[in-house]
Amino acid sequence: MRLRTPWERGPRRNGDAHHAEAAAAVRQREPGELPLVAAITMARDEGPMIRRWAQHYAGQLGAENVYVIDDHSSDGSTDGLPATVLRYPYLRKYSFEVSRLGILNGLAHSLLYVYDAVLFADADEFVVADPARHAGLREFVATTEGRAAVGVMGYNVVHDLAREAPLRFDQPLLRQRQFAKFVPLMCKPSLKWSRVDWGRASHGIKCPYEIDPDLIMFHMKFADMDQLKASAANRHALNQDENRAPGTSWEQPGDAMVEILTEVNKGLDPDAVMRFRPKVSKLESIVEIRGEMWKATGDGQVLAMHKRPFTKIPHRFADLV
Repeated sequence: MRLRTPWERGPRRNGDAHHAEAAAAVRQREPGELPLVAAITMARDEGPMIRRWAQHYAGQLGAENVYVIDDHSSDGSTDGLPATVLRYPYLRKYSFEVSRLGILNGLAHSLLYVYDAVLFADADEFVVADPARHAGLREFVATTEGRAAVGVMGYNVVHDLAREAPLRFDQPLLRQRQFAKFVPLMCKPSLKWSRVDWGRASHGIKCPYEIDPDLIMFHMKFADMDQLKASAANRHALNQDENRAPGTSWEQPGDAMVEILTEVNKGLDPDAVMRFRPKVSKLESIVEIRGEMWKATGDGQVLAMHKRPFTKIPHRFADLV
C-alpha cells in the first residue's frame, strides 16, 4: 500500500486560511492546460553553474518563464542565458540578505499576478519532480494546487573524488554523480502559490508548509571540487569585502571548503549507503514554527556534510539535471 503524501493527508495546524487564499488565486485554465510556473534566482559571478541552472528550468518551464536577477556579475556568466536577466545596481541601500529577499519576494509577488506558482532556487539548486510519478515540474504543480507553499526534499550532491572526474557542464550532471546526502535544513519551501514572504535565507516562509517527497532538490554546491573552490573563494571575498552572509559557510575560503569535501569523502563506502528516500514520518518533524516563519530545521551545511549518511541517487534522475 502506497503511503500518502502530506498533501494527500490534508493541511495541518493553522493552515486553513493560507490554503484557502492559495486556492482562491488559481488561474482559470482550459481543460488539460498545465499551470504556468516561473523560476527565479539571484546570481553574481556563478560561472558555468548559472547557465546550467537556466537551461534546466528553461527545459522544465520554458525560457520565457525563467528570471535571473543579476547582482552585478563581472565574469560574463549571465550573458546570453535562456532566461530573462534583470540587471541590478550594487546592493548598497540595505544589508545583502534584506536586499536579496526583498527583491526576490517582490518579484515573486508580482509574478503571482500572472503565474500559478513561483519556484525560487539558488543558482546551484536544481528542483525536479520525481519522474516515477510526474512527467515534470508543471505536472507536479497541477497535482498540488490549493496549497500556499510546498517544501522540497533537499539533497547535497557529493563529488566522489576517487572515482568521479570533474563535472562537464555540457552533459547531464547526475549522469556524472552517484552519491548525495539528505540535508533537512535544505528542505526549503521553494515552491509557492500564495503571495507570502520567504525568509531565513529562503529556508523559511510566512505560512505553513510541508515537505513533499515527490519534489526533490539537488544542491550542487559540493558536486564538483573545482567549482566548489572557485565559488567558495568568490563568496568568501564578498563576505570579507561586503559582509555578506555572516555566520554561514561564506566565511570559509575556497581551500577550507575543499578540505571539508576531502574529509567527507573519507566516509564514503559505495557498498554501504542508505536508502534515498527518507520515511514520510521523518519529514513531518523537519519543519517548525519560528516566530512568524515556518522553517526547515537541522544542522548547518558543513556539520550536516560530516554527520549525514551517504545515499545513492536513483538512475531515474540521471537525465533530469
